[in-house]
Amino acid sequence: MTNEQVIVIGGGIAGLTASALLASEGIDVILLESHFQTGGCAGTFKRGKYVFDVGATQVAGLEEGGIHERVFRHLKYPLPYGEILDPGCLVDLGDGTTPIYLWHQPLKWKEERKKQFPGSEKFWSLCSFLHQSNWDFAKQDAVLPIANAWDIKESLKALRFTTLLSGLVIGLSVADLLWLCSCHKDYRLKKFLDLQLQLYSQETSERTAALYGATVLQMAQAPLGLWHLQGSMQKLSDALEACLLRDGGQLRLKHKVVGLIPATESQPWIVDVIDHTGSTVQLTAKDVVFSLPPQSLLQLIKNHTSIPKRYLQRLEQLPKPTGAMVFYGAIAREHLQEICANHLQIYSSEIGSLFCSISLDGDGRAPIGEATFIASAFTKVSLWNGLDENAYLYKKELFLTQILRLLNSSLNISPDKWLHKELATPRSFAKWTGRPEGIVGGLGQNLDSFGPFGLPSRSQLNGLWLCGDSIYPGEGTAGVTQSALMACRQLLASRGGNLIVPQ
Repeated sequence: MTNEQVIVIGGGIAGLTASALLASEGIDVILLESHFQTGGCAGTFKRGKYVFDVGATQVAGLEEGGIHERVFRHLKYPLPYGEILDPGCLVDLGDGTTPIYLWHQPLKWKEERKKQFPGSEKFWSLCSFLHQSNWDFAKQDAVLPIANAWDIKESLKALRFTTLLSGLVIGLSVADLLWLCSCHKDYRLKKFLDLQLQLYSQETSERTAALYGATVLQMAQAPLGLWHLQGSMQKLSDALEACLLRDGGQLRLKHKVVGLIPATESQPWIVDVIDHTGSTVQLTAKDVVFSLPPQSLLQLIKNHTSIPKRYLQRLEQLPKPTGAMVFYGAIAREHLQEICANHLQIYSSEIGSLFCSISLDGDGRAPIGEATFIASAFTKVSLWNGLDENAYLYKKELFLTQILRLLNSSLNISPDKWLHKELATPRSFAKWTGRPEGIVGGLGQNLDSFGPFGLPSRSQLNGLWLCGDSIYPGEGTAGVTQSALMACRQLLASRGGNLIVPQ
């Protein structure tokens, strides 16, 4: 390996995208992934005749001009096939009222809002303006947070007049927007917003930044949309893998990074790796693209004196993201006939928000006439730490029982109709994805950590670039792809190059 090569750590969608983009530009790149397959939280596993998506179950950014469509057009590779979700989701507030449909067509969604939340149109109009302004800014590949003169130049090119206007609410939360629009007493609307925002920002309306919240609240509507991939979420990883290998990049599976030594003026980055044989090897590179949670840097860089003091403090003070409990089930479709959406969000006081994804007939996840059923809820990783095996299994069985009780009662399913059922916990995600303690979803998008106030992809360690769900613009396959593109543009600019992915 030459010192001009780039090592990308982590084979989730962010790491795969970064690797494929760099390889397409002629960079010698090696992608290291500790698992036996790529995909990370957007990966797949099998149980007999069923294929389950590990975490992510829907995709944004497949539409024309969307980030995935742009990347694959740039890479000259077919875009994975997906079907638009309409409705994008059905939300049951658990209070006996009519569930809310997130329709794809804007006019249909507007009528749904009027019926469900009368008197709230001023709020939604404001969100629509902020959403469009943010989208116009983000489509120009703005760089946030700004860390040097190149970042400033690129962000200034992305600015529009509406961006300056939307900047007036930069210090406000979504709950503040409700108050401005005299909707703060609509508790049903607030409950709906809290449930939806927690999926994307891991925060309630009181803590989610208005500029972030206004954007994600309308991701299901045209001209954007949420998509269901044919086959499985693994198809996205497979396509990016193919691009990486086609263009000369290397993919090393079952290669776990166990140590990092930052570059100095006299030496490149040194990456300690346990390879697929169990041997420890050292790799070197001029640049490292790090797609794992940034909290992992504290464990991998053993010598903390090599990290600038303020940056070290920033890393040490990063909040700990949440974990997830995920139910993986299978059932005959005849027992789901009352359900008229493929994605559901159900609230209960016992569990909180339960987000459910049901496979489509013939989509490759289950035999015809059957369906996979995935239901996830947030949990604190601390609840699962330090448990002995018996206590762990008891808690796991307890939560599985609670989730099944909610599903059976809410969806009128007889308990004996499930063909498969199992539960994953933060311990499971730690094993599958290598994320510390099984954390998922990245940093919460609150006023202190979203967009311009987040952790920059341009780190304060020379030659270290960050991407993934903790870096702007946040979680989801579209968000991490955008962050990977941003990191690659910065890296190539530092080498005198210029990566342009056409709109």
